[in-house]
Amino acid sequence: MSRVQSERKRRNNVVTAFVEYQGKLLLLRRSKKVKTMKGKWAAISGYIEMATDPLRQAMKEVEEETGLSNENVRVLRVGQPLEVVDPYNQNTTWIVHPYFFRTNTNVVKLDWEHDKYLWINPQEISNYDTVPKLRETLDSVFPVG
Repeated sequence: MSRVQSERKRRNNVVTAFVEYQGKLLLLRRSKKVKTMKGKWAAISGYIEMATDPLRQAMKEVEEETGLSNENVRVLRVGQPLEVVDPYNQNTTWIVHPYFFRTNTNVVKLDWEHDKYLWINPQEISNYDTVPKLRETLDSVFPVG
């Protein structure tokens, strides 16, 4: 591999936060305003900002993308980071830091990053057109069988 090719390979650290309410899992549809994966169903996600603790970043993303504050959610599980090669850009690898939260409310206020949300049974996640490896990421923090 040439030096130019290796320099083009990108590794992006991101958090993915799953939120559960009374046995239902929150799924969000990515809006047309986001850079990547437009129209795909996803959990809450975001880039890990420089020198930021991944859990702190996950909690920040939950609040920004859903309006659920720290008083509304608590972390139940933290998964090991997973590597996901972007199927749309083989030079990009996402290092996904997964989290599983529980909330005390199902009232969600979406920001610009999403245009729709659903509460689903976790087993149904494979029925949706999701971002790559969302089911595997969920299984790392909440095995659904």
